[in-house]
Amino acid sequence: MPDRMTWLYAFLAFYAVYCLYWGVTSSRGSKTADDFFLANRQIPAWVFVLTGTALSLSGWIFMGHPSMVFLDGFQYAQCALGAVVIPLGGILFLKRQWLLGKRFGYVTPGQMLAAYFSGESIRIVVVLIALMFAIPFVGIQLAASGQLIASLTDGRVDRHAAMWILSFSVFLYACIGGMRAVTSVGALQSMLMVGGMVAVSCVAYIELGGFGALNEALANLGTSLNVSATNFFVIPGVIQFTEGLGKEMPVGGIWTASMILTYGFALMGMQTSPAFSMLGFGCRDPKGFAAQQVWVLGGVIGMVLLFFAAIQGIGAHFLGASKEITEAGLALSAVLPEQEAGKYTNLTVSYIKLVAAENPWFMALFAICALSAIQVAAAAFASTTATIFSVDIYKRFMHPTADDRMLKLCARITLMLIFLIALLLATFTPVAQAHLGMLAPAFAVQLWPSLAGVCWFPWITRQGATLGLIAGLVAVMLVDPVGGSITRFLGLDLPWGYWPWTIYSAGWGILCNVLVCAVVSLATRGGEDRQHRANYHRFLQEHAGLTAEKHIMRPAVWALTLAWLFFAIGPGAIIGNDFFGAPNGGLSAWKLGMPSLWGWQIIWWALGILVIWWLAYRMELSTLPRTQVAEGGPALSTGRRVGRKTPLWIKNFLRRVS
Repeated sequence: MPDRMTWLYAFLAFYAVYCLYWGVTSSRGSKTADDFFLANRQIPAWVFVLTGTALSLSGWIFMGHPSMVFLDGFQYAQCALGAVVIPLGGILFLKRQWLLGKRFGYVTPGQMLAAYFSGESIRIVVVLIALMFAIPFVGIQLAASGQLIASLTDGRVDRHAAMWILSFSVFLYACIGGMRAVTSVGALQSMLMVGGMVAVSCVAYIELGGFGALNEALANLGTSLNVSATNFFVIPGVIQFTEGLGKEMPVGGIWTASMILTYGFALMGMQTSPAFSMLGFGCRDPKGFAAQQVWVLGGVIGMVLLFFAAIQGIGAHFLGASKEITEAGLALSAVLPEQEAGKYTNLTVSYIKLVAAENPWFMALFAICALSAIQVAAAAFASTTATIFSVDIYKRFMHPTADDRMLKLCARITLMLIFLIALLLATFTPVAQAHLGMLAPAFAVQLWPSLAGVCWFPWITRQGATLGLIAGLVAVMLVDPVGGSITRFLGLDLPWGYWPWTIYSAGWGILCNVLVCAVVSLATRGGEDRQHRANYHRFLQEHAGLTAEKHIMRPAVWALTLAWLFFAIGPGAIIGNDFFGAPNGGLSAWKLGMPSLWGWQIIWWALGILVIWWLAYRMELSTLPRTQVAEGGPALSTGRRVGRKTPLWIKNFLRRVS
């Protein structure tokens, strides 16, 4: 029988050929720039459902989430409710962005925002967000792929060599086929990702001896006199007014209710990122939006995270991965190696290697599932960011008369540079790249007020949206490890660490963003720009406005949504610590036969599906428009120049760099 290395190489070769096939096939249909950038706006609903799900999660869910559950227990597992939180961003903004893209031919969110707000500064900021999101985020994904292969081959394949080779295959099909290739491959990658997460967790389930054995082991852990497990089963308070990590550690763990809530904001940024907006622009119609948001992401992925990934992470403690529990005699078996400090992402790899001896082909299949989860986000974010640069910088400022051939060439060159910079960062400065990658979702969520202005609130002005966006980005930097490193390099020592008051950087950023946006918008309201923005909102009201009957329900629906956020991932979540029995009470005290906080998470996940179903379907925020939308024609072929006159400082800067 072939050994595991042979199986692994065979599966990798087959996977690479499949990706290249779609790259070549897709290139044959990419005659124009719109074809290459947005698949001619003909992405089918089922492809969006699958690719959008994978793009919302990335490889972190496959490799990182179980490891974080292993490290921080059920207090971090509360973040599994992100499966309900993430689609909220799409529910609020995606359908309305699609309508505007259909009507006016927008290719990028920067185009849309510049046209709506009649200004170019916000376009530049969106490009910077896209680049700051894509380069480090893609680098993290690519580095994880190299580490995966190196771990599975016990170091026989160098992780840097594996990373560069695997990255080239991703670059190749994205460069050749554009958005059509990325989404076609992404559909399969999404299925492999979800199937792999379930299968790896089933390995843990079998090794543990079933759900009953796991709960009994958890009860023994909670009542043990030798192991202090209280923090494992509870959220450590609503908020802790600490100076921030690096200066003061929170008591009982970092995942307070305030941290969980603001981390949930960052997760919501995945569906408000420029890349996801472009995926929405490329859809034939919004038919798949609600299905992806409610049933696939909220339902299927929520179940996978709450049951399968939780069992994988929690169960590892009783399978030899936790030295403390093993020495206390509470482990059920010792089939997993002890996890090294700082290398907890190897946990999933350890599970995969469990099946290598008896079923090497199964291990190879698991490896492809993990690789798919990692690569789908890398391809999508790099490809869409290359498009954003080509449309919003090259065509808008450098070469307004560029034809389709030049635009595609620019996108391919930009794509190559994104991959190259990301790989160099991953190779030579992995720590800095990891810190930058953590900024990506927090940056994306700063687009909320700007998108809210376009989709919902005409009183938000150009000045308010732009200054609020800049303020939010600065605030994120100042409370994140990257900002601390920059200020120390400049000789300044901030009086706080990162994530002070156990509030994630996305929370601090959006707070500053909203405050600045609201104050400035109120101070600059009125004028002819208000009438310009009102034209957009009349169009949206015509095609996506609520009927009088459903308009009455709106206050109740939003009250229900806020109540869910409060009890599921907000301050009310601490009620779940002992609502169904004391954490250390054992099975006799656990009313649901499981730790109280776990049961609380499952109940609020089910209620969360009801909330997003009501928003997406009943309130029609993600359904087909009631009336036909007149197409405005491709934005790239019109040669039109939207927005105000380009500021002189932008012209001078671009003239120098070009």
